[in-house]
Amino acid sequence: MKFSLSTPKEIEAEFAERIRLARIARRMTQGELAERVGVSVGTIRNLERSGDCAFSTIIKVAQALHLERGLGDLFKIGVNSIDELIEMNRAKDLVRRRVSRR
Repeated sequence: MKFSLSTPKEIEAEFAERIRLARIARRMTQGELAERVGVSVGTIRNLERSGDCAFSTIIKVAQALHLERGLGDLFKIGVNSIDELIEMNRAKDLVRRRVSRR
């Protein structure tokens, strides 16, 4: 699925399906996953149905399903041009300056 061409709802649905399939592939029930994550079965059911839940829950689910490697690329910033690379470096410098003032 090409996320750049998808709506937020389509992306949520895709992640929901991926999570459901990963759980099933590991022969885990929704109850077992909920227990490992520390949430209710309803939360897992809702996550698998709609993809809607707290980001912290998604992280815990990814860890419980051994999918945490995929988290590393989740918000990785891609650079498509020299101009974008220059802007990224400027942003990093701004962040460093703000942190050092504290």
